Amino acid sequence: MIGFIGSLLFHLIFYTGSVFVSTAIALGSRSKEWVRAGSHIWAAWFVWCARVFLGITFTVRGRIPRESVIVASKHQSAYETILTLYLFHHPAVVMKAELRKIPIWGFLSAQHGSIFVERGKGASALKSMLRQSRARAAEGRPIFIFPEGTRVPVGTAPPLKAGLSGVYSGLGVPVVPVALDAGDYWTRRFVKRPGVITLAFLPDIPAGLSRAELEERVHTAINLDPKTAEVRA
Repeated sequence: MIGFIGSLLFHLIFYTGSVFVSTAIALGSRSKEWVRAGSHIWAAWFVWCARVFLGITFTVRGRIPRESVIVASKHQSAYETILTLYLFHHPAVVMKAELRKIPIWGFLSAQHGSIFVERGKGASALKSMLRQSRARAAEGRPIFIFPEGTRVPVGTAPPLKAGLSGVYSGLGVPVVPVALDAGDYWTRRFVKRPGVITLAFLPDIPAGLSRAELEERVHTAINLDPKTAEVRA
C-alpha cells in the first residue's frame, strides 16, 4: 500500500474524515474544552492515517514539557505542525495570520487559542504576538513556535526570526528546543517516504539571556541530529 496508492488513499480518507471532524468541532465550538478535545482527536486521526497509509510513524526522545514554557521547534514539514496537537494537552501555536482565512479550520484555530502573527507589520506584529502569548501563558499553556518562521528544506539552517526573542523577553520563561527529521520522510512530494520520524526535546534554555545568546543556543539546538542529541531529562 505504501507508495502512490497509499498516498492517494491517505489524501482521500484523511481529508474526508477531517471534514466530518471539523464540522463536529465547529458545531460545539462554544465550548473551549470541546474544541481542545476535538483538535486532539483530529490530530490522532492524522497520526493514524499517516501510519496506516503512508507507513510513517514517530518516536519522541526527551521529556515533553507540560508546563508553561516556550517550545521552539525546527520546521521541515506539515507533519510536526499537526503532531503538536497530538503530543500536547493544549498548546498555543504561533502561526501566520493568513491561515486564519482558511474556511472552518481558521475559525477553529482561533477558538483553540492559536497565536496569529501578521507578518510584515514589524513592531506592531511583535506587540500583538506578545500580548496573545501572555494571555495563553497565563492559562498555563506552552507556547509553541517555529522560530525559523516557515518550513525549511532538510539540511538548511536559516537565521531565526525576531518573534522568538520578543516572546522570550516578554514572558521570562525557559525555552525548550526541539530537533527533528520529519522532512526526511514527510517530503513536499505527493508520495511520502515511509519511516520513523524522530523528535528530540532538548535541555531547557533558561530565561534571562540576551537575544544574541538565546538565538545562538536555539539555532544550534534545533539543528542537531535528533537521534543522537542530548535530550531533556
